[in-house]
Amino acid sequence: MVLGIFERCTPGLTSEISQMVVLLGSFAEAQQVLREQGHVLSEKTLRLIAYRAADRARLAQKSEGYLGQSQESVAGRRVVISSDGGRIRLREKKRGPKTAKRRNRYHGAWREPKLFIIYVVDEEGQQERSFAPFIDGALQGPQTLFAMLISYLQELEIASADQILFVSDGAKWIWNRLPALLETLGLDGDNVHLLIDFYHAVEHLSRVASLRKDWSPRTRKQWLNQQRRSLHRGGIDQVIDAISTLCRGRNSRAIRTQLNYFVNHRKHMDYAFISSQHLPIGSGAIESTIRRVVNLRLKGPSLFWCKHNADAMLMLRAFSKSGRWSLFKSLTFSPSYALSL
Repeated sequence: MVLGIFERCTPGLTSEISQMVVLLGSFAEAQQVLREQGHVLSEKTLRLIAYRAADRARLAQKSEGYLGQSQESVAGRRVVISSDGGRIRLREKKRGPKTAKRRNRYHGAWREPKLFIIYVVDEEGQQERSFAPFIDGALQGPQTLFAMLISYLQELEIASADQILFVSDGAKWIWNRLPALLETLGLDGDNVHLLIDFYHAVEHLSRVASLRKDWSPRTRKQWLNQQRRSLHRGGIDQVIDAISTLCRGRNSRAIRTQLNYFVNHRKHMDYAFISSQHLPIGSGAIESTIRRVVNLRLKGPSLFWCKHNADAMLMLRAFSKSGRWSLFKSLTFSPSYALSL
């Protein structure tokens, strides 16, 4: 264990197997590629090795910290934080008799794995390539995710960052927890910005336009373009006034629902100011993360995951796609973890 040998597998082979499992489309593909390299292993063995490696890394994070021994910091940097959820199907046992082959029946329930990304941008608002982003997530719910996020940010010394931007869509599970997160981290200065993703806000404008059934397509498009420009220039009050004038007649209740979205997030839509600071006004980074980490491996036709296995795969994909596989290896084969057993 001190040498990092688990499941009769050396650290190098464990790392290679784990990478193959998360990067390729299935365990069968990983088995085929490894066989061609001279490693003849069953799919069951591949699962065992990869999942237990993920478990060891998570346990090491709880004892050593989420950054392990990397000692990275965002002090003096411009940091962007974003969060969102994906969709996968879990294999949940169904109550009742077993099948004729004595197998358990199960539900294919849809669940939402939640992820966050922490990255650094330069003075022009472009992502710094010298700083690999931190990506992580969980299936246990938003409370667990935000606890993880707080731990990451504390270890990164977020209070010493030059500028901090939280950008996300309007999901309530995110915005209801942001005030507590800021209070826990002691972030209350003028360098902390909260922003609704601009493109999600435009989607809500589009819904308002679509509810006006008496408008021609041309009128609808003109109104939408005008409000989009006003929103981008920082004219959230003008946008709210424009929507307010439409809250009458047919679909007035549905339009008022959209109006409330803009009213509730009025102070989170200062896109002109954020643009002037050369910070991103969209949450495209987390949208891309959801696609690369979740959709391309954990979501698909006839894919059903046990919760523990999905959580392990989520972690492995996050480390791989963020370019922080070396951190995963240092956590997985941590001598302090082995000595604590």
